[in-house]
Amino acid sequence: MSTLVKNILRFILLILVQFFVLDRVHLSYMVTPYIYILFIFWMPFNFSRTLQMVLAFLLGFALDSFRHNPGFHASACVLIAYVRPFIINIMLPHEGADTNYEEPSLKSMGGFIPYMVYAGVLTLLHNSWLFMLEALQFGNFWEFIVKTMFSTLISLLLIVVAELLFSRKQKFRTNTI
Repeated sequence: MSTLVKNILRFILLILVQFFVLDRVHLSYMVTPYIYILFIFWMPFNFSRTLQMVLAFLLGFALDSFRHNPGFHASACVLIAYVRPFIINIMLPHEGADTNYEEPSLKSMGGFIPYMVYAGVLTLLHNSWLFMLEALQFGNFWEFIVKTMFSTLISLLLIVVAELLFSRKQKFRTNTI
């Protein structure tokens, strides 16, 4: 399957799962699981930062359109799409998996721990920014911290489950043709 078709299907599926399944699950008002950000996590290494940010904006805008929010998810998605290359450059060795693999995964990132650091940092950044925008202040600081932490933990649990269920078989690419 081509990269374009695969990413279009991911985009649609993740938005639909987020809106029709996860947004209907009410664990409490303190926990909001987000799985749609996997689209940004799984973008190929070779996408330019501009393309990543445009696609992230479209992803967030699509979810905001369903939820009638004025750009909260769009801004959180653009933020993590902007930071993502920095995190990848820190997490991967300089000879890098980005030249040998197509996209971030447990295999290309070097195992479970590095992938979870990558996903954890981006999920925490997404949730912190999103919940700060929703509150438009740090009114109740402890409530903000608890909601961010619980939502990040639940989201990471769902990300691990998705990563294990939908393992992407990536072949190690060499410089030979």
